[in-house]
Order: sequence, then C-alpha cells, then structure tokens
Amino acid sequence: MEAVRSHRTALASADDAVSTIPIYRSAPVTEVRLEDFELYAIHRIRVLKGISDGLSRGKKPNEMEKLIKELWRANMKHTEASEVVNKDIISHFVLRLVYCREEELRRWFLSMETTLFRYRFQLESPEAQRALLVEFDLPYRAVSNAEYESVKDKLSQVVRSTGPSSSSADTVYYKVPFEQVPDLVASRRVFILKGYAYVATNQVVSLLMTQYRSHLSKALVLTNRKWTTMIREQEKDRLTPIVEALSSSYLGPDYSQAKDFAEMSLKDIDQVAKSSFPLCMRHLFEKLREDHHLKHGGRMQLGLFLKGVGLKLDDALAFWKAEFSRKVGAERFDKEYAYSIRHNYGKEGKRTDYTPYSCQKIISSTPGVGDHHGCPYRQFSEENLRAALGKMGVGNRALEDVIDKVRNRHYQLACTLTFEAVHGTSCDAGINHPNQYFSDSKRILELQNNSKGT
Repeated sequence: MEAVRSHRTALASADDAVSTIPIYRSAPVTEVRLEDFELYAIHRIRVLKGISDGLSRGKKPNEMEKLIKELWRANMKHTEASEVVNKDIISHFVLRLVYCREEELRRWFLSMETTLFRYRFQLESPEAQRALLVEFDLPYRAVSNAEYESVKDKLSQVVRSTGPSSSSADTVYYKVPFEQVPDLVASRRVFILKGYAYVATNQVVSLLMTQYRSHLSKALVLTNRKWTTMIREQEKDRLTPIVEALSSSYLGPDYSQAKDFAEMSLKDIDQVAKSSFPLCMRHLFEKLREDHHLKHGGRMQLGLFLKGVGLKLDDALAFWKAEFSRKVGAERFDKEYAYSIRHNYGKEGKRTDYTPYSCQKIISSTPGVGDHHGCPYRQFSEENLRAALGKMGVGNRALEDVIDKVRNRHYQLACTLTFEAVHGTSCDAGINHPNQYFSDSKRILELQNNSKGT
C-alpha cells in the first residue's frame, strides 16, 4: 500500500524533527538550586490543578485544549527554549517525589499528567508528533494493503459514524490489542475484529497515552520505594520538608491582612456573615452564636478568617469575649482564651503574623466529636448539607450540581458552584480560600448595589 510506504518514510525521517514533549524515561543529571526545585514544582502544580478543575467542570475537549495551552504558557514558559525543556523535565521529576508517597496522590498525579500529555501531543506539529512516535518505538505494525482491502468498508462505516475529521483517504491503520485503547473502544471510534482494534494515525495518541501511563505508574511505585527507604531520611533537613508540603500547598495570596475592602465592623458582622461568608465560616459563626463556645480548631479557623477580613485585634477580643463570657464567664475568658487571640495577631509568643487557613488546609483537617471546623462539603451528611445550602439560597438545580461534585469529592468546586448560585455570576478562577470567597463576594455585592443606585 502506497500510503503505508509513504507513512513509513515519514516516520523514518522524523528523526530530524524535534518534539518539545519529553517522555521522562530517566531523571536528568543536573544541579538544581533549592529555590528552583520548589518554584518549578509549584508552577507545574498550578498547571495540573488547572487541568483538574477544568475536567471537574466538564469542559469539552476543545475547551480543555485551549485551557491547557494557556496554563502552560502562563506557568511553564521561559525566554530560552532550553530553559523550557529543563523546567519541564525538572518539575515533572520533582512532582514524582511529591505525589509518589500515597495511593490517592499517585492516582491524581497519574491522571493529570496523562491528560496533560494527551493535549500537549495534540498541540504539536505533525512532524513533532511523528518524532515522538519514533521515540516511543511502539511494537505495532501497519495494516497491509490486502488486509486493509478486506476491512475498508467497516473502517469507512466507523469513519462516517465518528465524523469527517476522523480519517482521510491516505490514513494508515495500526492493528493493536483492543485493551490497549480503552478510550477509543468506549467511544466506538475504532473497528474491532478478533480482539484487535484498527487504530488510525490520528488516533495514535491513545496508544501513546497507554504506554505513557503504564510507564509513569510503574515509575511512581519505584520512586515511592526509593523515597521511603533512602531519600526521605537522607534529605530530612533539606528536601523532605519541601516535598511533603507541596502536595497540600496553597499557591494563592495568604490573606493575612484585609487589603481590598474596609475593616470589619462589629455592628455589621452578622449581616456580612449571612451575605459573604463561605459555608465553612458561616457554620462556625452560627455555632458560636448558638453555643457561645468553639473548640480550639474552630477558634483557629474562624478567628484567622475574621482577622483576614479586617476584624482588628480589639474588636476580635470584644467579639470573642462577648460570646464566651456567656458560657465560661469573663474572668475565665481573660485567663484561658484571650492570649491565643492576641497570639494569632502576632502580639504574643514569637510575634508571628499568622495567616488564615486555605481551602486545602481546611479540607485536609480531621475534626473530632463536638468539633465544627473543617470543610462542610466533606464533613456534612448529604441531608445536613442540603439543608445548609438551602438556607444560603442555593436553588434546586444548582443544589443538585453541588451535591454531585461532593459525591465525586470535588469539594472546592462544590464551594465554587455554591458561590456562583448565591451571587448569580461565574467564578472561573474557582474558590481556593475562604477569604477569597469573602473578598469576591464583597466586590460583587458592591458592584450590584452601585448599579442599582445609578
């Protein structure tokens, strides 16, 4: 078949083409500054978390392609081409260390990196794609002319059913075991005969993904063994703290001080809590008003949030004392609780200016019996969550969307959908911090009030 011969010629000459996608066979032997080690990892995490959010929101393939292109350009590009490749490779292997340590982390990293690989491959030029095919050295043969003639009617039927862009007259097909391309089989985009799938050249990324995923999955297991038996202890004072913190790191502003809005007034706090607090803080606030007490975890989570939204130290002391005094008395409050409030504001102990908790930190907390901190989307029963969301004004359709995200453990996206339902506007950046929720809410409500007044 002439098409097969021309295709093989193209593959043979692909050695001259260069793909910008490494396949990460082995870690680079190079020196990396500690600052770059962490910074490159953070930049790649931003890309992977952006992909995760896009997938969770159900973005279409063309939307995902645009999103990944923008994420990569924003986070991974350097001025020099060599620096781009270097950053790409280094950041990938750093994140292997970060995400190899637990099964759930490995699954997430594997899924996001495989998705990233798929879309990066699709964005490559045809020459670069062929170069990558050569590099993978896939053990599959192109279908011969005689075999093609025997099945071409069936192949044409598949092409017609999947759209005009699925193939062309000179397309070469590869015959592979059907289990190697589960995504193509599931979407009925290949013809299957006697256990083999006929995969067109423009579908070959599915084969590469299978190979890539298998290689990376095995590599993560091996990396975990090396980490637990050798690297973790050897690098306990240098790399280990960075690696163990990165998987749960929050990458946005710290919201240690209110910068975008006026100071919180005690006379307005109840109204503001109702209109602009995220569910986690609204729940704590209501429990404090109801029980006149919160345990340590709740006091820290709510107290630092209030500090971040502009509640000054004197007002914070007055606020907490007014509530706690009704339960434990003013004298006991002064002896047992006032110090920790001043400590959070950097006025006691090490004088550290403590920052409000991010969504990641709140979600990962494990409240005990009688505790009210943590993430309601993770901790509440479905019945209690429905009631709480209904109280916030989340309508039926939006409520079901939120519950669906919670069932799939997309807690931050559930909070984002709640924000969108309550405020009647989209939040493309997603909610990553309770104080971001508050800040965005105040800004939107201010704009709405101004537009009503004009």
